[in-house]
Order: sequence, then C-alpha cells, then structure tokens
Amino acid sequence: MYKRSTLHLAVLAAISLPAAATADFMEDIEINGYLKNETAIFLRDGPKTGERRTMLDDRQHDAGELMKFENSARFFINGLLGEESSWHLDINLICDSEGVNSYWQCHKNYTQNDWFREAYIDTSVGDLSLRLGKQQVVWGTADGIKLLDIINPTDFREMAQNAMEDSRIPIWMINAEMNVGETGNIQFILSENRTNVIPGLTDDRRDSDDGHPFIMKGVDSITGKVNGFLNVTPALAGVAGSFNAAAFAGMFTGGLNASGLLPFAGMTVDGFASNPNIVGYPCSSPGVCGPATSFGPGYIVLNNIAQNGLAAGDPNANNNVTNLMDVYGPQPTQVNWNPANPTSAFEYMPNATFATFNTFNTFDGTRFVGANAVYTKDTPDTYEPNVGFRYRGSLDNGLNFSLNYFYHYSANPEINMYWRDAVTGEKLTVQRATGMSPMPGVIMPDPTTNISPNQIPLDASANPLANPTILLRNSAGQYYGAFDPTTGAFNANQHGVTLVMEESRSRVNSFGASFDYGTQWGDLPVVLRGEFLYDKDEKQPIVDKRLLGVGDLANALVMEDMDRFSYVLGLDVTVFTNLLVSGQFIQMINLDYVDQNRTCTTQTGIQFDCSRYTADFSTVHMTNGMNRGWEYKEFYSLFFSKPFGESQLGRWNNITMYEDGGGWWNRFDVEYSFTDEWIGSAELNVYWGDEDTTFGQFKRSSNAQVGIKYIWGN
Repeated sequence: MYKRSTLHLAVLAAISLPAAATADFMEDIEINGYLKNETAIFLRDGPKTGERRTMLDDRQHDAGELMKFENSARFFINGLLGEESSWHLDINLICDSEGVNSYWQCHKNYTQNDWFREAYIDTSVGDLSLRLGKQQVVWGTADGIKLLDIINPTDFREMAQNAMEDSRIPIWMINAEMNVGETGNIQFILSENRTNVIPGLTDDRRDSDDGHPFIMKGVDSITGKVNGFLNVTPALAGVAGSFNAAAFAGMFTGGLNASGLLPFAGMTVDGFASNPNIVGYPCSSPGVCGPATSFGPGYIVLNNIAQNGLAAGDPNANNNVTNLMDVYGPQPTQVNWNPANPTSAFEYMPNATFATFNTFNTFDGTRFVGANAVYTKDTPDTYEPNVGFRYRGSLDNGLNFSLNYFYHYSANPEINMYWRDAVTGEKLTVQRATGMSPMPGVIMPDPTTNISPNQIPLDASANPLANPTILLRNSAGQYYGAFDPTTGAFNANQHGVTLVMEESRSRVNSFGASFDYGTQWGDLPVVLRGEFLYDKDEKQPIVDKRLLGVGDLANALVMEDMDRFSYVLGLDVTVFTNLLVSGQFIQMINLDYVDQNRTCTTQTGIQFDCSRYTADFSTVHMTNGMNRGWEYKEFYSLFFSKPFGESQLGRWNNITMYEDGGGWWNRFDVEYSFTDEWIGSAELNVYWGDEDTTFGQFKRSSNAQVGIKYIWGN
C-alpha cells in the first residue's frame, strides 16, 4: 500500500486550499508538451557486470544490439490561482521496452520514470516567495557530476548520461525564498527524504536486475547472482553442509564421526586445498566407510564437493553457479587455487577452519541445511524531513557566491551485515574462539572476545591458534550449528542462521559554498567558478581481509563514519564564434581514510594480503581483490558547446571526463530543430580504460543513441 508522508499530505493540503477558494482555478490554463522516442544500441560486444547467471555462463550482448527503445509523452500544464499565485503539473508517460524487468520499463514512483513528475503552486506571503509541492531544487551547476546539487535524489539508470533535469528525482517539499538587501537571497527547504535509484538495488533483491547495462561492480558484490554476498553466502553454507555430512559419515576418519566438522577445528580451507593428496574413505552409509582412497589434490576435491556435492542430486551442490572457486571449466580439475591473488570466495577465506563451517549449518533430521541470506531495509520514514538553508549574494566587483547547509539523510544506501536466528529473528553474537580442542565438545578459552579484531594474532605459522573458529550464540548462551560446540553432539537448538544484509541511511550534515566570477581576458569573456562541500558523518565501506580470511563474514565488510571534503574548480571561456569551452578539476578527499596494510600466512605457508582498508564504493568486487578506495580521488573534465546551422537552429556538445585510476567517459550529443515542432537528436557515449574504475567498468555499455521529438502546445 502506498503510504503518503506527513510532509506530502501537508503540501497537498496547502495546494488544495487556494484551489478550493479560487473560482477561476480552471481559467487561463496553458497545456504544452512533446512526444519523444529515444533508441540506443550497444557499441561493443561482451558481458555486462552482473549479466552472467553462472560462473561458466557465456551470455553477452553483441555490438548493434538494442539497449533502449523508450517512448514518452510529456504534458506541462500551467494555470493561475487568482492574481498572486500559479500552479504547475508535469506528467510524464514513459516506457522503455528494453528495460530488463518491469521496474526499469514503465512507471515507477520516485524514479526517472515517475508519471506524476511535478506538481506545485507558486505563491507569496508578504516578501516571502513560496513553491509548495513536488519539485526540483538546483543548488549546484558542475558539469557531469553532482556536488552541491544534493536536494533531490538521482536516478542512476543511465549512470551520468542523462541530463540532470531528467535524472533528478522530484520530491515533495516546501521551498521558501526571500530577498535580503539589494543583492542577497535566503532560501529555506523542508523536504521529504528519498534515496537514489541504483541498478541492482531494486525491490526484488535476489537477481531482478540481471543484465542491466549500468550495474556497478560494488552493487554486484551485494546482490549479484554470481559474485554477490547475498547469493554466495547460502552457497558457501551449502558446501559446508556437504562437508558436515561427509565428516559425520566418516569419509575423513574411516568411522562414524558423531561430531561432524567440530573435530576439524585445526584444519583450515587452505590446509585442505593445498594438500597435494587428500586421502579419504568413501562411505556407503554413515560409519560404513573404506578402504582408504586417494582423492587427489585438495583444491580439486574442494571444487568437486563444492560444485557436485557428495553424490548426484545433492541439494547442496553449487553447480558452478556462484563464485565459490576460481573455475574455468565444468570439470572439477578445471580450477585454480591462489589465496595470494584471490578472485573467488574460498580463496578469500584460506584461514577459515572447518569447525567454522559447522556454525553455518543445521540438521533438519534428514540432511544438513546451510545458512540463508536475506536483504532487508531499515530506512527512515519519509516524514522525517530534510532541512536546508542557502544564502546567495553578490559583491560590487561582480563576484557571486552562496553559502549552503543541508541536514539530510544520505541519498546513498549503506549496507550493514549481521547474523540472526532464522526462526526467532534474534540478532546473534559473533564469537571468535582462538582455538578448539581436538576433542569435540570443548571450547578453548577465548581471549579475543573482548578485544579489537585487529589484535587477533595474524601469523598462523607463528601461532597455531591464530585462526579462530567463528561461533554464533544467542542471548541465552546457546550456540548454533549442526553440532553443538559445547557438547559435540547434534545441536538441541535446531534453529538455523540467516545472514542479514540490511539497507539503511544515516543523517549527514552538509556544509557548502560556491562562487562564480565573470571577467574578460582580452576580448574573451571568462567565468571562474567553484563549488565546495564538506559532508560530516557520511558512511564508507571498510573491508577487513583478516576477518574475511577466517570466515567472519558479518564483520569483514562494515560501514563506518566518514567525513569528506569535495570541491570543483571550473573555467568557462567563449572563443571563436560562440564556442563555449569549459574545464573542471574535481577532487574528493576522504578525511577518515582507512589504510592498515598487513600480511598474513596460511596454514601451508602462503602469504596473502589481509589488510584493513576503505573499499571503493563503485568497484569493490571479488574479481579485483576487493578494490581499494581513494583517499584523494580526482576527476578532470573538458566540455565544448556550440550552436550551428542557419539561424543557429542546432547545437552540439561534447564532454570528456577522466578519473584517477585510468577511467574515461566521453559523451557527444547534437540536437537540431528541423521545424518549430520537430527536433532531432543523436548521442554517443563511450567508456574505456581500467575496468576497475567508475567509468571503465562500463566499457561494454558504450552506446549510440538517436531521438526524435515532436513539440506541441497552446
């Protein structure tokens, strides 16, 4: 059911009162609008991020394949409310037949495709000008990037390709302005809070956006079918279920093992995978095993059990779907093992003990069942408003400036992870036991329980207890897992566990300023401009590869506070005949950047990176070593714009942006008015460079677009 916010209802009431009181409401109405088609094709072959459904899926799009076929009818309706007020409606009927699902095809509230886009009245009370209703407010004017422009959220369905006025999402607000003195202006904003629209984080969180051309790697790490924690976690637990069944049956010991994986607290993933020859005891039934058989190298055995399970039809088999192992073919031997350069889940967890995997299982009486994972939301209600203030002024020398403040919920979601009881929903405590007795049922003292995770011993070769077993327990002191670590027997608490990925948003204080100054360089008109923004208490993703390495999934990727200072400096100059040239330097500084470099050692002596650091928002991914973020991230842009043709009926624009790390984006667009009613357009968006950058990751989504628009009105 659609729930209207308090602010929404208040604004609607404010709009309706003048309408009800004004007999001339339906007089002097103006209606205009346009019909438009935009058609886009891919320029390059290849798979998009998140397009593949399995590790061995070779699906991809071809150059020339249709990316977008969007048709829209836009209606702008304006009227008067007496002598002092007016009203405005913007209705946008739009559908894209090439959207990957219904969310991206036609109407969706609070997206770029919201049919009821704007609805507001303009009125005044004394010296105060009011705009009440669903609207856009623009604070920033930077090219190709939003810095001060933070009042409205953004729809990122086409990354930064769309014009800002199209990708900006109108929201309900009270917008009040008053002139102060001869050149000053004060603006007050009270708005509902809404989130950015990000491909991969829509309503159906499992795999609904597969194939969307602008899914970021960072988002794919959350919900991706192959690489997302949401899908990888249950698959990991499924493999653990197969190993639990094998251990219980006696395949590792030759006889019935009543405690499953618990006696293997001293065996790590790498200890198993790097073993050149795994010897086991095939079982016809629990306790009926043997004789001893050589299964081959450990990583091949691990991959065989991961992909195929213990026998045909094993419900825990991964079947090469999620990225558990670095496979390059369907056969168990077609797999790589390299914890020093990890690209798959088990490679990131070389020091996880087998007893840890017991924790992620339960026994339903017939088989071992792995943990589940869910995506939930704990976001603020929209009636918790955002509040903003801005002062604009001008000096006698021609310098224009603004001072801005916005107290708001971040428009970007933060993702927090924790374990909960699958039945009661109780949030569980993660306990890192530094060692467990080789005899089942005895937990060794745990000196790490009350200290920082960074104080856990790092080097397994120097300290055999440095690889803790991950345990989960509830407030009553009960432990989870198929086998109870306190008794070694089947767990009387037959509740499974669920890894929760919870989306939330936090309050942010944003302090901003801007300036622009027009002058002459000889005969050339020049504008110098700048925007500055200090965000206090934003969130950043922190990766701890040490904790990931021992299987502490919930604490390996956390969100922490971050203060950030960002600014853009621009220079606009007009040369030749009306050719606008604009250059920008953009820098974002993370004032709470985390960079703790560490090296760990596996049970077999392999050294691997187990650092703790700030991850890159947009590109962190299993396939790139969980990409690090930047303390100082810089972008450079160059923009050209020029009218052309008889009577200047056309205009072309080109923007090129480069980012630190080697990512590039270039957009060329041209528009021409054939008549007063018919306008044609074309657009070329090319992405290239390092695939682990914001722009470079979209190189296979480079596209060409054409459009035709028919304008009508009275």
